[in-house]
Amino acid sequence: MNLNLFAARVPTFPHIRKDMTEPRNQGMPSHPAAAPVHSDPTCLTVDIDPVEYTLRKRLPRKLPKRRNDVYVNMKTDFRAQLARCQKLLDGGGHREICVHGLGLAINRAINIALQLQASSQGALQLAANTSTVELVDDLEPEDPDEAGEPLTRTRNNSAIHIKVFYPDPQ
Repeated sequence: MNLNLFAARVPTFPHIRKDMTEPRNQGMPSHPAAAPVHSDPTCLTVDIDPVEYTLRKRLPRKLPKRRNDVYVNMKTDFRAQLARCQKLLDGGGHREICVHGLGLAINRAINIALQLQASSQGALQLAANTSTVELVDDLEPEDPDEAGEPLTRTRNNSAIHIKVFYPDPQ
């Protein structure tokens, strides 16, 4: 019996070290180098001291608010948000709703949509889209006399938009 049937099919990787104790490159140190310090005056970096500034997060820009839009957050009770969505679909006269979630609320938006689909015994369908939302934070100085002027900082956050709808009867 030939035990090396699979040996011919397994590719070899010459760049992988056989002995993990030998260094990859003899001339390179095994520890990472420290990050370079920028001495270039054109490179502007602002170090923000958390003692001197207070972070104020602005509310994100919302899509146009329609009657069938539901913006999910982490502060409101899950069951209350689920009941609101169910009420819009059943008693609100809407054949579709759009569930929006931003950042940490993405998982909750997905769970709400899946719960709606499960409670309808598969009658509802889902269509999800993802996006990136640019958020703006204000950095206000603690002591307005001593510190500089207020600063703004932008950052990106993930978002999801789930269309929950009854398919058209055919």
